[in-house]
Amino acid sequence: MLKILGRATSTNVQKVLWFCDEAGLAYDHDNDIGGAFGQNDTPEYLAMNPNGKVPTVIDGDFVMWESNSVIRYLARKQKSALYPVEFEARNMVERWMDWELSVVAPHQGAVLVGLVRTKPEDRDNAKIEAATQAWARGMTILDGQLAKTACVAGDEFTLADIPLGPIVHRFFSLDIARPDLPNLRRWYDALSTRPPFQKWCLIEMA
Repeated sequence: MLKILGRATSTNVQKVLWFCDEAGLAYDHDNDIGGAFGQNDTPEYLAMNPNGKVPTVIDGDFVMWESNSVIRYLARKQKSALYPVEFEARNMVERWMDWELSVVAPHQGAVLVGLVRTKPEDRDNAKIEAATQAWARGMTILDGQLAKTACVAGDEFTLADIPLGPIVHRFFSLDIARPDLPNLRRWYDALSTRPPFQKWCLIEMA
């Protein structure tokens, strides 16, 4: 059975768990790794994932890390309709998945660490504000895309929506200044009706 190692409060772990539930994949989830649980710096874990991050995903004898790469692998293996086979449609999906990693994930991470994991007296408020503004600029780009399409990579829900869903949940849930982004809000509200998103993403932030 597929094994998923990593705390469910991690957006990167959430991506994998969410996809597996959307695809109907059976898996064994070890939640007690990473963050406050530790165990991701042990020799045994580092032998599987030298980055010491979560998730690590094991499919038989094959060990994977990097969450977007993991869900692409699983989607290809399952021939999932969430990962279109048509060349240009697949490129659209992959473009937004790469965009999530390069444009918005670093900024949301900085804001989360600053507001959730750091005591108020120890916060670098200037750094948090700069990251918040950069995050909002990225979300404005996504709002523009969602003015044209129902979902991120087109009018159908695809693999492109999954990496961005947990990040947008944090964007609307953290106590930060946000521009009015009606298309992003409409998309987020639609995601929030999906049971796997409710189960894995609409949870505590840590």
